[in-house]
Amino acid sequence: MDYELLCTKVIAITRLTGNFIRKESMSFDAGAIEFKGLNDLVSYVDKNAEKQLVKNLAKLIPEAGFTTEEKTINRRGEIYNWIIDPLDGTTNFIHGIPTYSISVALYENDQPVVGVVYEINRGEMFSAYKGGGAYLNNKAINVSSRMTLSECLLATGFPYYQFEQQEQYMKLFAEMMRSCHGLRRIGSAAVDLAYVACGRFDAFFEYNLNSWDVAAGAFIVQQAGGEIMNFEGGSEFIEKRQILATNARINQEILNLMVKHFSS
Repeated sequence: MDYELLCTKVIAITRLTGNFIRKESMSFDAGAIEFKGLNDLVSYVDKNAEKQLVKNLAKLIPEAGFTTEEKTINRRGEIYNWIIDPLDGTTNFIHGIPTYSISVALYENDQPVVGVVYEINRGEMFSAYKGGGAYLNNKAINVSSRMTLSECLLATGFPYYQFEQQEQYMKLFAEMMRSCHGLRRIGSAAVDLAYVACGRFDAFFEYNLNSWDVAAGAFIVQQAGGEIMNFEGGSEFIEKRQILATNARINQEILNLMVKHFSS
């Protein structure tokens, strides 16, 4: 498998769907939304974008399976599987806040080999392929070099359903506020991870995310020299639905805070 060529083709497909989303944003009616659950929104834009991605990605590897947020298709491939979020940051999109993205990852034998995150409104295409490093609009990127939490800018996401751990999270949030240079919440986990990969953020943490939210972005972070783990430092970040992405230099300092508030 030529991962570099495959990544180039995925970028083209993702850009095409991004053009569709950008065009729809100009005339989108916020009344055209559905509720999948508490504060869990979806629109025809999400669904149509997903169908476009699936149709075009299926041509690249016909035998591949798909895990998709909107469930327009859900099948397991023996070797290859795409993990797709057609519009990460739907709430931002619906409210006219211009930070949302497309996230596409390809797994081979349950290991990531291609990841693409397209921040649509800034026209920023983050990508990575196995053995090839990480890129922003075809220029190589790396995680930041900051060494202490006090000089770091962090990103997070707030829980919008399943509030059982909200108290723990708010205590962690308060302590993080006192320990770092600043905290941001921009509303798209895929973008947060991409920003860690290019050094804008030094770390990102959130819980209750799904595979399609993080699969591509996490791989891009790893290829850019960063590290991905759960809140206890383990590798099962998708299974535990806890993700901590870092520049690999502040791991112990930030993990001490995570374990303090989220140890099982």
